[in-house]
Amino acid sequence: MAVAAGEYEIGPETGRLLVRVFRRGVAAKVGHDLLIEATRWEGRVSVPADPATPPTVTVRADLGALEVLEGTGGVKPLSEGDKRQIRQNADKVLRTDHYPRADFTSTAVEPHDSGATVEGDLTLAGQTHPLRLEIQQRDESTLTGSASVVQSRWGIKPYSGFFGALKLRDAVDVEFTVTLPTS
Repeated sequence: MAVAAGEYEIGPETGRLLVRVFRRGVAAKVGHDLLIEATRWEGRVSVPADPATPPTVTVRADLGALEVLEGTGGVKPLSEGDKRQIRQNADKVLRTDHYPRADFTSTAVEPHDSGATVEGDLTLAGQTHPLRLEIQQRDESTLTGSASVVQSRWGIKPYSGFFGALKLRDAVDVEFTVTLPTS
């Protein structure tokens, strides 16, 4: 991975932070797999000039600013009312009244040919646990990446409805694309 040395501010103006949520259970046909976007987030990528010093990454996302972009599957299309209900359920499940943010801070970055593996700590719902990001360098300035967040590890009980017949998978996929400024 070859990103030029520098300090890079990242956020919605430079990229996207997406969450994919998947349904399961006997009533899974009724529900939707969801694509959700964090609309308010900020971060910093610091790449030192000295190659012996590892890069660092920090990101903070406002969990009260999650927007349901789409729902696939289900017996009927996702309505605006459904999207509002999903937001309310997400606030309840994530306890955003007590824990309004998710914070990630890298602890190690291991570059490889096409990207890097970033180890770090994710603070979510008042708990901090390790999380691994896999990052790919798409071109000179664009990075894409993903991680799997197992909600129960952070004390989050995944949403269930219809008396437990419709559930969301414990693991959600977090994906991002960031374009760093070029000189």
